Amino acid sequence: MSRFRFSVGPWNIHPGADSYGPETRKDIPIEEKFKKFAELGFSAVQFHDDDAVPNINQYTEEEIREKAREMKALLDKYGLAAEFVAPRLWMDSHTIDGGFMSTRAEDREYAMWRAYRSIDIARELGCDLIVLWLAREGTLCAESKSPVWATKMLIEAINKMLEYDKTIRICIEPKPNEPIDRSICGTMGHVMAVSAATIDPSRVGGNLESAHAVLAGLDPAHEIGFALAMGKLMTVHLNDQNGMKYDQDKSFGVENLRAAFNQVKVLKENGYGEHGEYVGLDVKAIRTTTDEDSYKHLENSLKIFRALEEKVDRFDYEFQKKCVENRDFEGLEMYVMELLMGLK
Repeated sequence: MSRFRFSVGPWNIHPGADSYGPETRKDIPIEEKFKKFAELGFSAVQFHDDDAVPNINQYTEEEIREKAREMKALLDKYGLAAEFVAPRLWMDSHTIDGGFMSTRAEDREYAMWRAYRSIDIARELGCDLIVLWLAREGTLCAESKSPVWATKMLIEAINKMLEYDKTIRICIEPKPNEPIDRSICGTMGHVMAVSAATIDPSRVGGNLESAHAVLAGLDPAHEIGFALAMGKLMTVHLNDQNGMKYDQDKSFGVENLRAAFNQVKVLKENGYGEHGEYVGLDVKAIRTTTDEDSYKHLENSLKIFRALEEKVDRFDYEFQKKCVENRDFEGLEMYVMELLMGLK
C-alpha cells in the first residue's frame, strides 16, 4: 500500500492525435474515465477549466458555476475529489501570442476572465488550487516584447487572482519551451522569484513536472527538492522524457528509472503528502496504443511508482552514511543500482 494519494487529468486518456497525424483511438466519455480512475486507485482529478465546463466561452458566469456543480456531483458519484483547475489559455484564438502577457489589452482581459472563471469553478468543485501552465507566455520573436514587461504582466495577473479570492492558491508549472520559443518562467527557480514578487507569496508556489525539468537540462528530483526546501511544492506531475526533445509525457520511470527512484525518494524523505498534496501523473499513451489498452500507461506509472516507493523503504541509510564518510561514491552508486535491479 502506498502512503501517497494520486491524481490524474482527463486529458491523460486521449484519442492519440498529434501534430502529424489523426486520432488513433476512440474518445472516451468523461464519466467513463472517472469510473476507471476510481477503479485504478486514483483519489482526485486534475481539471482544465474547459474539462470541467466544456465550451466555457458560451456561458455566463452563473451558468459556468452551475455546470461546475454538475461536474462536482459526477466526481462525488465515484468518490473522487478535484485537485486543481487550470485555465486552458493556449487553445483559444485570443491567446495566440500569450494571454497574461499578450501585447493586446483585449487578450489580456480575456485571459483574466478565464482565470477568474477557473477560480469560480475550483470553488464549486471544492478545491483551492489554480495551476498555471504558461504555455504561450513568452516570445516567438525575441524583439516582440520586453522580458521585463512580460514578467511584470505575469506578476500583475497573479496578484489580480490573489485579490479576486483571498484563499485561493496559485501554482505555476514551469516549462522552458514548447509551444513557446522563449519562456518567461522556465524553471522552479523562476517560479520562486515570481512568487516572492507577488502580494502574497504564501499562496503562490510550484508544480514540478518531470519532463519539463528534463527539457531544461535539469534533474527532476533536484527541482522537486529545491521547491520542497522553499516550502513551495504544491503538487507534482510525474512522467518521463527521452532527452531534451519535445514534451513526451511518457509513463513514469520508463526512460530514467534511477531518476524516477530519486523523485520518489525526495518526496518520501521530506513528508510530501502530509499536508494534503497529491502525487499527480501527467502521462499519455503511446500513439500506437489500442482502445483496449487506453489506461495501460496509467496502470504502468502507478505500478512503477509503488515499486520504487518500496525500494525507498528498503534504502540502507547507514550504508549510505558510511559511503559518504569514506567518499566511496562508486560504492554508493553500485548499491543503488543493485537495489533497483533487485540484487539487494
